[in-house]
Parts: sequence; C-alpha cells; structure tokens
Amino acid sequence: MKRRKVVVAAGFCLSFFLGTLFNLLSVPAFEHQQLGKQQQQQQQLEASLEPTTAAATSGHALLRSLRQQIRARLREALRYGPFPERGARPPLERRRLMDLQRAQEEEREEREHGSAPRLGCSSVDAASDVRFVGSGYTKAVYRAALNGSFAVALKSVDFGGHDMEECVRKYGSAGDCYRLASVKLVKEMALMERLQHPNILKLYGYCYQDSNDIKDTVTAITELGSPLEMIQLLQTPWEERFRICLSLMRLLHYLTHSPLGSLTLLDFRPRQFVLVDGELKVTDLDDASVEETPCSSSSDCLLEFPARNFTLQCSNGHCQGINEKRNLYNAYRFFFTYLLPHSAPTALRPLLDKIVNSTGELLWGTDETLAHLEKALDIYRSGQYLMNDTQMHKTEYKRVVDASIPGENYRCWPSYQHDGCMLSVYDVREAIGVCESHVQCRAFVLGNQSTWTGHQLVLFKTGSTSMTSAKGKLTYVKLGS
Repeated sequence: MKRRKVVVAAGFCLSFFLGTLFNLLSVPAFEHQQLGKQQQQQQQLEASLEPTTAAATSGHALLRSLRQQIRARLREALRYGPFPERGARPPLERRRLMDLQRAQEEEREEREHGSAPRLGCSSVDAASDVRFVGSGYTKAVYRAALNGSFAVALKSVDFGGHDMEECVRKYGSAGDCYRLASVKLVKEMALMERLQHPNILKLYGYCYQDSNDIKDTVTAITELGSPLEMIQLLQTPWEERFRICLSLMRLLHYLTHSPLGSLTLLDFRPRQFVLVDGELKVTDLDDASVEETPCSSSSDCLLEFPARNFTLQCSNGHCQGINEKRNLYNAYRFFFTYLLPHSAPTALRPLLDKIVNSTGELLWGTDETLAHLEKALDIYRSGQYLMNDTQMHKTEYKRVVDASIPGENYRCWPSYQHDGCMLSVYDVREAIGVCESHVQCRAFVLGNQSTWTGHQLVLFKTGSTSMTSAKGKLTYVKLGS
C-alpha cells in the first residue's frame, strides 16, 4: 500500500496555498466582489514563500529565482476561482478532521440530491489494480480500479519527469521544485471544476496526504480515457473520425465563450486529449490561459505556426480573437486535415473541404465552424447524403428473416471489425450499394447494433453457404450467387 501511495502522490508541502486552493472545489462560480480578498490572500501566500533558515544555502540567489517562479504560478492559478477568506493554517491533524467532517456533509448532501459522491483519500487508499498509463513533462498518470470495477485515472507530480529533474538539477531544492510543479496540477483541477463541459475530463475528487514524511502530497482523481493514437485513428471508419472532430469543435466553441473568458490551450497536441466512449475530451489544462496578447498596433498581433503566420487586428489594446484563432488553427493542423475529409461520403465532401480550408485560412471563428460541422452531422444522420444517389441496383437480393452467416468473411477498409468487413449504413439501400461496390460481396447481415449517429452496422459476406438461424438478424443474399 505504501508503494502505491508513493507512485500516485509524491512531493513536498504545498503550504498554505494548497489548503486555500482546494476550497475552490466547493465553490460554484466566480464572484468579482471577492477580488479584494484574493489580493489579500495573494500577499499572504507570497509571504509564506519567504526562504527559511534551512533553505538559505549558498544557492540563495537561485532559490530566490525559483520562488519568484512559484509566486508567478500562484498568481496565475488564483485567477481561476474565488478563495474564501481564511485564517491561519490549522495543524495537519485538525485540518484532516475538518476535511473529514466536510466530506461527510458533502456526501450526505450528494446522497440527498442523488448525485455521485466526491472521491477522496479513502478512495485512493482502497484503489486496486493500479497501473502506470503514461507521463509528460510534469505529471504521471495511473489507472486504478475503485470498488473492484469503477476505473479512474490518478494524476500526481512525476518525480522522475522532465520538470522535476531539470528543476532539481538547476536549483537543488526538491521541496521548492515540487511546489512549483504541483501548482500546475492544482490549477488543472481548478479548471476542471470551473469548466463543466462534456468534452472536458471530469474531476471526481482529490486527495492530499502525507507519504514517507512528505506532507500534503496531491493526487487528482479523474475520469479515465484512452490516449489518442493518430495512426490508429487514420484507420478507423470516417463516422468515428468525424465524431472526434465534432467533439473537438464543440469544446473549442465552449472555450471561446467560457465563464472565464476566451481560453486558449497553449500546449495543443493530440497527447493532451483522450477518448472516452468515442468522445474526445481534453485532459491536460495546466497550460490553458485566458491571457489576451496586449498590443499597440496590428504588427504586435503575429500568430506564428511552423507552416505559416497570421496577423490579427489590434483592438482596445489586445489582439482580437487571438485565443480563439490559435485553438482553431491547431485543430486544423493536428486533427481536421487528417481526420475529416478522407473516405467521407461523396455528397459531404464539398462541405467538409470547405470546413478544412476555412479553418486552415482562419476565415471562420468557432461559431461558424461548429455550425457547419453540425450541418454535416444533420445531413449524415438524416440520410440526406444519399438523396442524390440515382444509381440503379441491377442485382436482386433475397431477404431472409432471423438468419445470419457466421463465417465467409472478408476484410475491407475502414471496418468496425478487424477480421471482417463491418460498415455503417443508413438503410438497406445503402447496404446494397456497398455490397455491389465490393467484388467479394455476395451477401450481408443486419443485426441490432448501431453507431452513435443511429446508422446500422452491417457485416458483408463472400457467400451464404454457412447460413444459420439467428433471432433478430436479417440477411440479404444476392440471387444467382
């Protein structure tokens, strides 16, 4: 158990800031009248970071620089939520009793309102089947099972990560380096709590506890997702790739109009996202920012990318829409250009090409881009993309009720089934068209499986000699085959 605690939550004391910052998790919304209190707390936080006698070594100047970085991160993190006024930090034992009492009260309220209880340290202690998932510059992620079946992700500062190792090598203070890194995790937790959206990973709870004489190590307990593998995504059916692009655009539209203002993802890469039941969700928010670039003229508003640059307008001392535009172009270069148009239905390709080109040129904002993607979804979901299909099917098919064909598979691309040809269709007419376009196809089977758009999954077969009875399934066999 001790080993599990070490790997999921390690580090040094977050001091007064952590106790203060976790109050965010119970506050529903930002209130501007509390800005004065936040400024007062910020001064208290900065005062708590003054070097101690033990820390005042020959590297005093370096440590001062490091603590300045910690203060800067604290100031930035404090922007994302109100922090109620609070007195001196209580002793650890008393604080734990207070947390336990508050957790019991929250659990009772959540039970009365029918909502899921927030997870905490007891959940981390009782977790089983803890497995390493991956790590980045700052954090390590572990998969764990709660109550034997409920899977969650545990996030903690990675002591072996790039940020910690480089910081310790340069400054020689593991404690201060941990404080610097842990602020990013706490900021991410605050944003997950503030930004409630289906395409943002859910925060189930958190835990701060002692481990191996290290006080207040912090662990975030979040929804578990699957890492994005772009090579695999390129081989998935178009409908699933379209879902990822639509999910991303819904997220970016929300970030443009978020309660915090227009928010940009400064570290925008596929590895910052996960898939949860086919939906794309952002998991890393520690590099998110609401800062709008200040400017005195449009020449100050240069938006730079590896392939090209854009110059935006300077309006009221800030670069107009720079956060929104940065997100949009990153969506284009990392997702849309690869996932959106390829193997799409023929009738949808002009609209999808227009979406790709417009985001690549930053001609639209998130409102327009999302509206066009929703339009493409409506056309696909309603089957309108088939209305212009005037092809006459020359082959006749025999319809067999409550029958299936267990074998006689062949492979096609892209398929929902690895060892067969399983595709989604709107209706039987589209299934017949697919079968006639495949040289191997002599029959197809419709079951009761459907996709997220309501399209039916169909298995295409090379023949029907192995046909068997199967309740609820419908088989079509080419006549004369």
